[in-house]
Amino acid sequence: MSSVIAVKVDKKLKEAMRRYSNRVDWPSEIRAFIMEKIRRLEAEENLEMVVKMLAETGGVEEGFSLKAVREDRDSH
Repeated sequence: MSSVIAVKVDKKLKEAMRRYSNRVDWPSEIRAFIMEKIRRLEAEENLEMVVKMLAETGGVEEGFSLKAVREDRDSH
């Protein structure tokens, strides 16, 4: 189900949008912009959550990645 939202723009912008309406699907462009903005905001929230979780666990010991890679290589 769809919902309608309204956005106020000044007259010059509306005229410019009307001038290019044969080349641009404005509703589609606006939907794509909103979806991308939400995707980025959600990614920021997820990153903040992961950083917080890592901080709460104390992170990993220094050199862990190097040791893990070396162990993996040596096991083959």
